[in-house]
Amino acid sequence: MAQEVSMIGVLTSGGDAPGMNAAIRAVVRTALARGKKVKGIQKGYHGLLREEIIDMDKESVSDIIQKGGTVLYTARCMEFLTEEGQKKAAAICKKHGIDGLVVIGGDGSFRGAQKLAHLGINTIGVPGTIDLDIACTDYTIGFDTAVNTAMEAIDKVRDTSTSHERCSIIEVMGRHAGYIALWCGIANGAEEILLPEKYDNDEQKIINHIIMSRKKGKKHYIIVNAEGIGHSASMAKRIEAATGVETRATILGHMQRGGSPTCMDRMYASIMGAYAVDLLCQGKSCRVVAHKDGKFTDFEIDEALAMKKSIDEYQYEISQILSGRKIGE
Repeated sequence: MAQEVSMIGVLTSGGDAPGMNAAIRAVVRTALARGKKVKGIQKGYHGLLREEIIDMDKESVSDIIQKGGTVLYTARCMEFLTEEGQKKAAAICKKHGIDGLVVIGGDGSFRGAQKLAHLGINTIGVPGTIDLDIACTDYTIGFDTAVNTAMEAIDKVRDTSTSHERCSIIEVMGRHAGYIALWCGIANGAEEILLPEKYDNDEQKIINHIIMSRKKGKKHYIIVNAEGIGHSASMAKRIEAATGVETRATILGHMQRGGSPTCMDRMYASIMGAYAVDLLCQGKSCRVVAHKDGKFTDFEIDEALAMKKSIDEYQYEISQILSGRKIGE
């Protein structure tokens, strides 16, 4: 077991997610309450390698819990992927007296945390990603806000799609994971939900269903398409040419990353940030905080990274039934 820490650093890495600020706030204030000093590392591992490190106190995190994004900023860092970069980062932590580090991010961020742990820096990962694609946890910071942002946008597109009797393809984020698309597809009553994990590239099947639906008198058609499938604009052109139904593509893009976090994202992020500090105070390292089966818990990083996550088969089956795809087929 690693030694108890005296100074805790916190950074956000990878894509930003609503609720990261709540987690930062919880790390800082919990650490201070436990008698620890706190350093904020700006711009993730990139900032760590450039020693963009600031002292943090209670006032540093005042009035941030309701804000989207991350007050510590975030950046990609190719240098940190190298062994030389990792050793340099560990040396910088030691230089600044940081013997415990909370890393808020996704799988890539956790791999970095794992490397630092092996180099003698106590590290705890906190899952922050809108994609909900970390296998060890049922919840990731930012997903709830992002999926609600997307849902509300799709509702608005549906209104105009209905007015013009169009087919609308709405592309949501999720390069490798279809959770936002699945949740929105069900919540928005979409006729088609295209997920990276499930899509069979059978566009003709979609076209046939649109034609059949139009013959039955359906006035509009909503397709929720995950970013990992993409090509929404070209898909719209092909569908319009094949069906004669006016078809438009809307890509929601990075609006899903922003905005004031929901109550759930603020609450869960706060507990996870505090939990990470308490793990460090217990002398633990190389762990990932998780919310599993209704409880906050933690996993060894190696174990967490080895886990695989797939779309829930029952949820996917129900999404197909509710879309009308399996009724009368």
